[in-house]
Amino acid sequence: MTEREEEAREQRGALQGMAARVESWGGQELKQALAAGLAWLEHHVEMINTLNVYPVPDGDTGTNMSLTMQAALEEVAHTPGDQVGTVAQAVAQGALMGARGNSGVILSQILRGLARRLRGLVRFDARVLAAAMREAADTAYKGVIRPVEGTILTVIREVAEVAQKVVAEKNDLLNLMEEIVAQARLSVAHTPHLLPVLAEAGVVDAGGQGLLVILEGMLRYMRGETVEAASDLAPAAKLRAPTSEGGWGYDVQYLLRGQDLDVEAIREAIAGMGESVLVVGDASTVKVHIHCPDPGTPLNYGAQLGALTDITVENMEEQYQEFIRARPPVEVATAEPACAIGIVTVASGEGMMRLLRSLGAAAVVSGGQTMNPSTEELLQAVESLNAEQVIILPNNPNVVPAAQQAQGLSKKQVRLVPTQTLPQAVSTLLAFSYQADLDTNVQAMDEARKEVRTAELTFAVRPARVKGLEVAEGQVIGLLDGELTACGGDLNTVAMEMLQQMGAQDGEIITVYVGEGVSPAQPETLVSLIRERYPEQEVELVDSGHPHYPYILSAE
Repeated sequence: MTEREEEAREQRGALQGMAARVESWGGQELKQALAAGLAWLEHHVEMINTLNVYPVPDGDTGTNMSLTMQAALEEVAHTPGDQVGTVAQAVAQGALMGARGNSGVILSQILRGLARRLRGLVRFDARVLAAAMREAADTAYKGVIRPVEGTILTVIREVAEVAQKVVAEKNDLLNLMEEIVAQARLSVAHTPHLLPVLAEAGVVDAGGQGLLVILEGMLRYMRGETVEAASDLAPAAKLRAPTSEGGWGYDVQYLLRGQDLDVEAIREAIAGMGESVLVVGDASTVKVHIHCPDPGTPLNYGAQLGALTDITVENMEEQYQEFIRARPPVEVATAEPACAIGIVTVASGEGMMRLLRSLGAAAVVSGGQTMNPSTEELLQAVESLNAEQVIILPNNPNVVPAAQQAQGLSKKQVRLVPTQTLPQAVSTLLAFSYQADLDTNVQAMDEARKEVRTAELTFAVRPARVKGLEVAEGQVIGLLDGELTACGGDLNTVAMEMLQQMGAQDGEIITVYVGEGVSPAQPETLVSLIRERYPEQEVELVDSGHPHYPYILSAE
């Protein structure tokens, strides 16, 4: 017996409860178990969101998996009958339409595989469930073009393998679920050994962790245990607890105006008051952001140094509960296509949405990082257009899987140009020709996409080590075409570093997209620096209003 097998056996032994043997389940039991899995997941959304390799402020794996599960359970609520096959099909359909992001789409494929094996059944026992887990794993792997080990795929595959061994000895659902959860826990803890980037960042795979939480919630239902409170699920993941015993604490933000302000000293003082600390600015104006249990502490400190303006204090527990109660609405702004081909794109920030519409997008779905649109929302945008030929621009790698699903579900002629960033969307729209046919346009737009390099600047939400780069919490970080490649003390310094990495001197146009919360004077200073260093290039400034990233830079 290997060391990992011995560890799995020990964990399974620790999970053995006093609950009675469970021989089979019908539709009602499956519904209630999945609802418990969702409830348990909802307690862990923010924790799972923190399991990013990169310390960016917009992790969304937990959010996407929760919203996908919500859509699955909503579909079941409107499905008559208690046969397990009928319930499973409804779950799969709801998850398919509600799938968001890579993790949500893979989760929907897992549920689809389960439903395929349970089709037509009134009830199922442990042996059938084990076979369904095998089908779930196979379906999930087939749904990914290039499967990567050390992810949610590994977890569902290893769970399915253990399930087959367990039912060969004992046909008991409770025993099977206990073994499954034990293996899932072990598999998640092992993901950093399979994916070096996880090991370097000190996290486990977020999608695998989400699947573990769902399975554990289902097991808790079987044992009659509560799903009303969170627990420590992954010792391998060094996670933060909520900022106070009674909830998630407060999100405090303000502008501090004064004279001879010491930004480093302020950052050090604020850092001792809570978490997710961001302190940036200069000797006259400092922007402060913090999550803390007592909002008065950072406010009183700031008031002693100068005048406070733009004060925001939000109860994060209330925000979280509001998020759980209802999915954030995703708006679709549509216009009549100017030709026979309609273009659907995704963007956040009113300025960016307005820009994309002006460049010819017929439908702009409001979304992006942390609010990935679902398959259904993208499909609705496609179907809303008075055009039988449609091109989708997802503008985010995490939106691509849902866009692919929407493409396959529509009866229209739909093509996908896999734009990864908002600047790529701008370039592809400029390459569109009203006189050309669909395939010619797709080819031209894809070539234009490849000519754009994008840098995104934000603030690190935690310390991290990524590809040898040491990042401190609160530092400015720069991502070049999605890869973290720079960090520093201020936005302008990192922005200039990113432009050098992009080879901006070889391009013709440098564009600065300004996000929300950036003061008017800051972009002008950056543009002046860019023009001074790159006098031969044209420099454009766009007030896009996108969230999370103060600046997005492009060179083409």
